[in-house]
Amino acid sequence: MVMSSSLPPEFDRGVVTTVHQGDCLVSNEVDLTFSTVLGSCVSACVRDRVANVGGMNHFLLAEQSASAADRYGASARYGAFAMEQLINKVLTRGTGRKANLEIKVFGGGKINGALDDIGLKNIEFVREFLANEGYEMAKEDLGGSYARRVMFKPYSGRAFIKRLDNTANASIAREELAVAASRRSVITKPVVDDIELF
Repeated sequence: MVMSSSLPPEFDRGVVTTVHQGDCLVSNEVDLTFSTVLGSCVSACVRDRVANVGGMNHFLLAEQSASAADRYGASARYGAFAMEQLINKVLTRGTGRKANLEIKVFGGGKINGALDDIGLKNIEFVREFLANEGYEMAKEDLGGSYARRVMFKPYSGRAFIKRLDNTANASIAREELAVAASRRSVITKPVVDDIELF
């Protein structure tokens, strides 16, 4: 993992593909770089060390639910889905052996005072998920009060992290507020029962 202000030569060539919130991309192309910008969101970078196949996801969890049975609420199921989807895609395209996986996790910054600390909940979630599934993180860059640009080479497994300035933090914070507001505004329709009991 490289943390710097200028791109190393390895990241300054080839094709760059942006990983947006909700995406999960996997590849074994030598000159491909996955790139994303994270505020409170988390990205996992998973790679099969033997097959040189890797991928990146990008997810944001919403507020924690009060239910102990569903500790992180409905969106945690999305987070779990995002993690399972990435791991399964890498296993399918790779050797199929969990022991060959290398996992790096990034993000979870606290960049928005208007929201609860979603970043911390994301960090707790991803650590708990990986521990429960029997995985260890090879590298992490989590928390803090800044946004990050993460670049990941799926073939080599190299990652590059750049901490972003306050201007980027403000822009990402606005986007996250909009996502949180849109999730709160979704009204669940009541289930209409078409079955008549006699």
